[in-house]
Amino acid sequence: MATKTKAERIILGIDPGTNVMGYGILRAVGNKAEMVAMGVIDLHKLPDPYLRLGHIFERVTGIIDAYLPDEMAIEAPFFGKNVQSMLKLGRAQGVAIAAAIHHDVPIHEYAPMKIKVAITGNGNASKEQVAGMLQRMLNLKADEMPRYMDATDALGAAYCHFLQLGKPESTATSYRGWKDFVSRNQSRVSKVGLNDSETKTSK
Repeated sequence: MATKTKAERIILGIDPGTNVMGYGILRAVGNKAEMVAMGVIDLHKLPDPYLRLGHIFERVTGIIDAYLPDEMAIEAPFFGKNVQSMLKLGRAQGVAIAAAIHHDVPIHEYAPMKIKVAITGNGNASKEQVAGMLQRMLNLKADEMPRYMDATDALGAAYCHFLQLGKPESTATSYRGWKDFVSRNQSRVSKVGLNDSETKTSK
């Protein structure tokens, strides 16, 4: 189990997905941040959508238990034309949020464009551009970069939240508990180990 000093904050970033869900762990001390770990929850081998949701809850719970995050930053679902895809993605995001709420971890939700602007200055940046900027800003070595960019997207969510710390105003949507989440997401609530890979910094 991870240990931390009083001066540091651990931020868990989540990039929701129904096939691959990314996560990233950031350690922030003052105005400096470093990557602790990042990886993905691979759901390809689970054909049943409800088994996938259960696995997401178990893995996110395990990550929270291992790294003891002070806060979770999660990317908001992108609203496209495919309603079924939006519903599935919303369920996956909701389960990850439920795992954090279960552990009393405050949640901060950021729109994809907000994260891209925070990292690259461009709201239309590609996944590759986000990954490249994070590699430079966090001084990551080439062998620390993950196979799936879902992991760097998740780290981007965590870094976006890190940049918001200390600012008086934020465009993030935050939830203080399960009742708060339910009351503000009525429509979403009513409708609604496998091949995991992880990169860690060497310490």
